[in-house]
Amino acid sequence: MNKKIRKVVIPAAGFGTRFLPQTKAMPKEMLPIVDKPVIQYVVEEAVESGIEDVIIVTGAAKRAIEDHFDVPNAELIRNLEMGGKEDLVKHVRRISELANFIYIRQKGAYGNGTPVLSAEPAIEDEPFAVLWGDEFIYSRPPRLSQMMKVYEKHGGVVISGVRIEKKEDLQRYGIADVTHVEGNVYKINQIIEKPDPEHAPSNLATHGAYILPPEIFSALKDLEPGKGGEIWLVDAINKLKDKGVPVFAVEIENGKYYDTGNKLEYMKTVTELALAHPDISKDYKKFIKELKLD
Repeated sequence: MNKKIRKVVIPAAGFGTRFLPQTKAMPKEMLPIVDKPVIQYVVEEAVESGIEDVIIVTGAAKRAIEDHFDVPNAELIRNLEMGGKEDLVKHVRRISELANFIYIRQKGAYGNGTPVLSAEPAIEDEPFAVLWGDEFIYSRPPRLSQMMKVYEKHGGVVISGVRIEKKEDLQRYGIADVTHVEGNVYKINQIIEKPDPEHAPSNLATHGAYILPPEIFSALKDLEPGKGGEIWLVDAINKLKDKGVPVFAVEIENGKYYDTGNKLEYMKTVTELALAHPDISKDYKKFIKELKLD
């Protein structure tokens, strides 16, 4: 029986250079999607999937993330109560009660494998999940929950998979060469990080969410810098695969991927979720329709 996944690592140490000057002092993970920051959507997905411990790997100027998930200050609560805003009191109190939050400062070379390695002291000897802090997938059941079911059956490494529709976008992701196993589950033969679209092995991007065994840490420690001089998580996963650890991709069902890591995709996400928000959808739709677009 494979161990239950209880912990998630959320890397949130990046500089957010694509959103400067907005992210000069505010973490990109705290950019609002209507009335919640991006990272809260990520945490809520993990909690809905049964995660108990949320380990957020941060860097400089990221204190706002800790403050957001902290217990709300008494003055804010008093102000809301005096205004009769009991619903808002429940909302802000709920945030700190979502999970047990642990914060670790990132150390080491640049690359998306580094924050995972930084979280090793909080993980110890058990499998864990990784979710990026600046993107999310909305699905029912939650993406991570779908992945956990595959892990319980097959073990190994499990990665979420999303089909990339535009060929030119393949170079933005890790693209997998796969063999079909069953249903929406594929065995990964190889992952090519940011391939030339003309030579990509498929259109299945494997990124955004991972279930990893603790052996990933030794694989990361043994890595030499890869493409761009960075430490890539995919390179460590490939090392485990070469040692016989099976690696699976789960093509997420009933899901919509929201990439909030660049300006255009961020604005698309805000617009789509605003159009679905119960408090503002009607007026927002009216506003969109009245815009004079060329």
